Amino acid sequence: MKRITLLLLALICFSIGVSGQTKSRQTATARTQKTETARRHAVQPNGATPNGLFSPAIVAGELVFTSGQIGVDPKTGQIVEGGITAQTEQVFRNLTAVLEAAGSNTEHILKATVFLADMADYNTMNELYRKHFKGDPPARTTVQVAALPRNARIEIEAIAITRKD
Repeated sequence: MKRITLLLLALICFSIGVSGQTKSRQTATARTQKTETARRHAVQPNGATPNGLFSPAIVAGELVFTSGQIGVDPKTGQIVEGGITAQTEQVFRNLTAVLEAAGSNTEHILKATVFLADMADYNTMNELYRKHFKGDPPARTTVQVAALPRNARIEIEAIAITRKD
């Protein structure tokens, strides 16, 4: 009888120890998830309609990762008329709005990726692109793609750092 009592007591103590460790692990996991969420958050520019399928930008630490921006006028929700020139200028307005909402701007872009529907637009895009960067421009990749959303001629995504002001 004494052995059974000691065995039961040992099982109860073991059970309490395991339960305490599980709660401790759960608390540590929750703390880690909360910290990760605090270090990474989505950005929505003022006046922009939330998409739900993707975030316009994610801020992680001091980095801002933007989704690709196309030449959609946020007021009308339509691609701007005027070909590659008008669309490129609208893309930069949209990219600027997203970066500013994230606490950055185009001067803080480290890397840009430009997607063109037609590489024949490269020289025009390049001239307009040059206007938006003072000093050393960011690293950049430009590729031609088969198609862009909404039949856009251009899309630009960027990685930037947040401002320190």
